[in-house]
Amino acid sequence: MAVRSIQPARGSAPATPVSIRELLEWAFGRELARLDFDEIGAVRGDRRVGVGTEYLLMQRQLLGCQIDGGGRSEPHPDADTVASALAALPAGHGGRATALWIAELARAGMAPEWRYDCRKTCEPVSWRACKHGTRYAVTENAGQVQYIHRGRLRQAELRVCPVRFRDPAPLAARARRDYLRWWGALLELQQTFRVYGGLTAFVVTEAMPTMEPWR
Repeated sequence: MAVRSIQPARGSAPATPVSIRELLEWAFGRELARLDFDEIGAVRGDRRVGVGTEYLLMQRQLLGCQIDGGGRSEPHPDADTVASALAALPAGHGGRATALWIAELARAGMAPEWRYDCRKTCEPVSWRACKHGTRYAVTENAGQVQYIHRGRLRQAELRVCPVRFRDPAPLAARARRDYLRWWGALLELQQTFRVYGGLTAFVVTEAMPTMEPWR
């Protein structure tokens, strides 16, 4: 589903209302924000101690700039704030691996694919190709058969095609779990921005993608 193009509010104009998905796609797809995992840690002695999303958002709101991480200045400040919040995604929602995955999806303007045909299919176990590029199902010898043709006893080879039944249900279940993981992470980010703010040109609304689009 295409997401509408959004523009950040400028000057004294009211903040632009956006959904969390629109905000992510704007930050990573248009502003080309990058995740900076070093920003979410603070060095204490010889050990790096993580800080939470709430701390990052409150500090950014006070300073109006990126903290502890250096990074680039090209993206809009709100895009950097979005990247910081995503980089600090809690482990309960997948942590860094999920953050990277969400950033890639947002950059492409996509949601996780959950559509799978749950019907079982029958297909050959293997295929072979001829020099013309045509693919044929591989068959096996299944013995000989005798028959009479025009009064003469003849013999022919019997061949069978081994097949397998593919059950896509496990793949469909995994795809739906991945979608729910994405949805839950977006909800976490939405609630964080709605409670702690941190954005200058946008306000995050309650709008969310459909939780279970397969129903």
